[in-house]
Amino acid sequence: MPKLKTKRAAAKRFKMTGTGKLVRNKAYKSHILTKKSAKRKRNLRKDIVTDKTNSKVMKQILPYI
Repeated sequence: MPKLKTKRAAAKRFKMTGTGKLVRNKAYKSHILTKKSAKRKRNLRKDIVTDKTNSKVMKQILPYI
């Protein structure tokens, strides 16, 4: 069985927690920030655990993370 390649684009965007969950950053924080409220921008800073429905696919994309 050959080694599996990690999808580098996903590896840069996701991190694994100590308990094995995947963590990601929220979207909509890169541009057009003037019309967004301070509260909204502050909440976009926080990391979030990825949905469990995507976990099976993410395990294939990131086999060694």
